Amino acid sequence: SDKPSTGGIELRHGSPWVRDTIELLSSMRFAISALSVLCIASAIGTIVPQASPDINYVNQFGAFWAEVFGAFDVFRVYNAPWFLVFMALMLISTTLCLIRNTPKMVREARSWPLHVRDRAFIAFRHRHENPVENEAQALLTVQHATDWLKSHGYAIKTSSSQDSSLPVVVGKKGGSNRLGYIAAHLAIVVISLGGLLDSEIPTRFAAWWWQKAPVNLAEVATIEDLPASAKMPQATPTYRANLLIPEGQTSDLAVINQPGGAFLLDLPFELTLKAFRVEYYSTGMPKLFASDVVLKDKLDGTVRETTIEVNKPLIHRGIAIYQSSFDDGGSKLKLIAHPLTGPARQRLPIELAVGQSLPLRSQNQTLALEVSGFKAINVENINDQPPIEDPFKKHVATVLSPAVSLSTKENLRNVGPSFNYKLRDTAGQAKEFHSYMLPVDLDGTPVFLIGVRGSPDESFRYLRIPADENRSLTEYMRLREAMASPEVRQKAAEIFAQRSAPDNLASALASSAQRSLDAVAEGGLQGLADLLEQTVPEAERDRAADVVVRMLTSAFWEVWQLARLNDGLPRLEQNDTTLNFTQRALNAYSDSQIFGAPLLVMLDNFEQVQASVFQVTRSPGKTTVYLGCFLLIIGIFAMLYIPERRVWVWRGINGSGQVDSVRV
Repeated sequence: SDKPSTGGIELRHGSPWVRDTIELLSSMRFAISALSVLCIASAIGTIVPQASPDINYVNQFGAFWAEVFGAFDVFRVYNAPWFLVFMALMLISTTLCLIRNTPKMVREARSWPLHVRDRAFIAFRHRHENPVENEAQALLTVQHATDWLKSHGYAIKTSSSQDSSLPVVVGKKGGSNRLGYIAAHLAIVVISLGGLLDSEIPTRFAAWWWQKAPVNLAEVATIEDLPASAKMPQATPTYRANLLIPEGQTSDLAVINQPGGAFLLDLPFELTLKAFRVEYYSTGMPKLFASDVVLKDKLDGTVRETTIEVNKPLIHRGIAIYQSSFDDGGSKLKLIAHPLTGPARQRLPIELAVGQSLPLRSQNQTLALEVSGFKAINVENINDQPPIEDPFKKHVATVLSPAVSLSTKENLRNVGPSFNYKLRDTAGQAKEFHSYMLPVDLDGTPVFLIGVRGSPDESFRYLRIPADENRSLTEYMRLREAMASPEVRQKAAEIFAQRSAPDNLASALASSAQRSLDAVAEGGLQGLADLLEQTVPEAERDRAADVVVRMLTSAFWEVWQLARLNDGLPRLEQNDTTLNFTQRALNAYSDSQIFGAPLLVMLDNFEQVQASVFQVTRSPGKTTVYLGCFLLIIGIFAMLYIPERRVWVWRGINGSGQVDSVRV
């Protein structure tokens, strides 16, 4: 047969299950099935980012699916045990296929089928019969056919057999077509070997041999505290490690992430980051980033100065250093903590670097302020809170607090510097906050955006605090302090009633206004909605909500004016700008009730320190993979573009035993 069998090696001796296993593994059907699984897994590995921090997958897929995908090692698919098992099975299967078919194909490529009789002539699709008159003319025709075949690259072999039904000349070419099959399948074996060499198997074997064990680096205070069993030597055969270096600093230790922690890898060189450069598109997205580095070899002391860019790695002693990404390198931040509860307004200046923490005491509560990240440029899509399901609460929220309604439109823009911080209580529970330094213009109004979430699998919900005419938080904090005082709320309600109703109705209106202010002060607009549900029949709630909205807004305005008078400032004139500020301040004050923090920490200034993240790789299987790719190209080219052709030339004998034709 010209095509290899899809069956496996048939053993005649040995245990039945061994024979069946060998036959299954050596069958082409099994090899194709294993290859299909690997192709699907490779597609998943191409789409899903690999070896990222776990928190990134939780943010992207949610806690449940992140756990499910993690159980199948989808985030480390190329080093997953099942992936390596399938690669090994495909390697074994393809090797057995080669062992089974290569000798037969080599024999067929070298064989000369001289015993094809002229009875087979009529079975050939491509055939020609040339009549001749005598033996001399037949010999001349055969010679012409032989010359033509030679001129077209055919190898020729003549037959010395006296059997007149056998061919006198056999020509063949394209025998390398079968060698193409061998080369293509050998390429799969070679590429699989290279993939296994570059997998984590050599690293795990080396760790077992050297008795190394990964550790949780978060639990290690300093490098000196790291146990020797967690440090991999320079002789580690293969690895993909990460190396983070802040500007102006030097490092010779990279991190090899493992399922149970990480190893620290001792590199044969020291790498110093002189400067990190990044260019941005007009939208604020990074366009190009590069690192100016100095490499010093530990063995001979040679020094190299170069620039590492994306797709332009630095190669040293077979180790490739790629520009992977960039991060913060410990920027120094000047912060201001504003109180969000109680009648206090005093600001607390704080200076912290990214990665540091500071204990804070607020209202008999001790919180740890942890600065976890900083970005000088941000391109964000600011999403609001999820929609409210209850129809009445949705109506009240829409009228009173547009900030909590869900916006489904993407709004990407550069919103300036931001930083992330956590407030952690003594029980270890923490909320994460994302605070922008500058006010952002939304719907024509500048607002400060402060995001909050209770766990990493949640999206940030953004509190929008309106900026005053000086683009600061001064007016809002003044108003917030006044709202925290029951006396101010009572007086503001009375002033509102005196200005809005006759004397005989002022007392009742003042009482209603104060109850509304008190409800908002205790539970935000949701507290007011709950109050209306308890006191107003359902059929009248929509109309009552509209009345309460106008009353609350006017009373809230008076709270603001009293706050200004208490600070020696004049009352403001009611116009579109001041009324818009009042409405947004009321929304922000209500939303701050679900903010869940006694402090609002804002960024005042910063000194940025950038860091480069490099991927350091040693890939001994790379050359093997390149060789496999070369064999694969040759094999596919041979199979597709080198057709195998055989030509037979017979002398046709008539019934009287005379030559009457030449058949080709």
